[in-house]
Amino acid sequence: MPEPESTTCAISGGGPAGVMLGLLLARAGVQVTVLEKHGDFLRDFRGDTVHPSTLQVLDELGLVEELERIPHRDLTTFRMITRGGPLIDADVRRFPSTGKYRHVAMIPQWDFLTLLVEHARRYPTFRLLMNAETLEPIEHDGAIHGLRYRDADGEHELRAVLTVAADGRRSDLRRAAGMIPLDFGAPMDVLWLRVSRRPDGDGGLTAYIGRGAMGAAIDRGTYWQIAFLIPKGSYQRIKEQGLEGLRTRLVRLLPFLGGQVNEIDDWDKVAFLEVGLNRLRRWDRPGLLAIGDAAHTMSPIGGVGINLAVQDAVATANLLAGPLLRAQADPARFDKTLHPRLVQRVQRRRMLPTVGTQYVQLLAQRGLVGRVLDGEEPRLPAILSGKCARRLMSQLLMRIMLYGIRPEHVHTPERGHADVRTQERDRVTQPPGPT
Repeated sequence: MPEPESTTCAISGGGPAGVMLGLLLARAGVQVTVLEKHGDFLRDFRGDTVHPSTLQVLDELGLVEELERIPHRDLTTFRMITRGGPLIDADVRRFPSTGKYRHVAMIPQWDFLTLLVEHARRYPTFRLLMNAETLEPIEHDGAIHGLRYRDADGEHELRAVLTVAADGRRSDLRRAAGMIPLDFGAPMDVLWLRVSRRPDGDGGLTAYIGRGAMGAAIDRGTYWQIAFLIPKGSYQRIKEQGLEGLRTRLVRLLPFLGGQVNEIDDWDKVAFLEVGLNRLRRWDRPGLLAIGDAAHTMSPIGGVGINLAVQDAVATANLLAGPLLRAQADPARFDKTLHPRLVQRVQRRRMLPTVGTQYVQLLAQRGLVGRVLDGEEPRLPAILSGKCARRLMSQLLMRIMLYGIRPEHVHTPERGHADVRTQERDRVTQPPGPT
């Protein structure tokens, strides 16, 4: 095995949590290495919903203008329609003042990540390793001191003061470290599809509840992105019934799609998401911290996953950039880890918004989604029977999902020297995304 490499912070996972944390730490002058096991960011039907809370973070980093130059769709209306009328009908533009941004930006995740990486590469202390698969943590004396990874040249050791698991809901690093999340279950899985959209159709995001069926249509400009909910564990049975059966069910729930559902003519055009809802009881071990989906897998309800991951990254940088900089100046730093109480501040800071958001998702899963998929009529509490009460509920739910329970703001100073001359040289070149 080659000689061990070293960095102050090693981050496993090049998703929103890992890349945002890498950017913020490098901006603060911390040496950071982000490892992504794939060769690019092109994953269709990954989370594309950039909420106002995340737009505010990008604004604080001076990246909103660059983001606006990326082709995307802004959503301002959110509805849930039942056979008895609207259950949720919210227009974010009409909310009382909640901040600078009053829309959700639907941006392909590969474009979002590329934007962050391009900015992070301006800082000399940032390094991104693609095609680098995390194997296991480096552990001795009960603490984590980095990780082992594999790339095209073989296996390597990367020593670090702090190692961060940001590698998603099936985190290899979390599993190798023996950290097992508490599973809350989910009554559904999701099929993601896309169907062409007429430019004169209604926009926004609308969820539809039918007899034993539930789905959502998201306006992506030239096409609808469809989330079709199916009972947990039923995907194989649906495949056996054939595409014609799936198309029939889609048109029954979403009749405005009409003959356009015939565009779904191959199972390769159907992306399956196994829904989970879980979180770690403890997000850390000595020398190791889990954030984002590695710490708490969210249900797709509300599209909050990417945004909670970004908020975790901002909180982590705010709380740990200073201690990491001090450790970076210590010649014996790789024999030490950050004090556990310092690392545990991240979980204490982020536990309320995590638990609160998951509680809302659990209520929706058990009280609405599960009942609908079981063929029952959705039942609303008597207090929500009036139009005014439903409007207030709509605003409350959308506030929680779009703005967060405890939105984070960038407090780390920009200590790292941003060399704009390296931007073009180090640009991450991405092939065109799926169409």
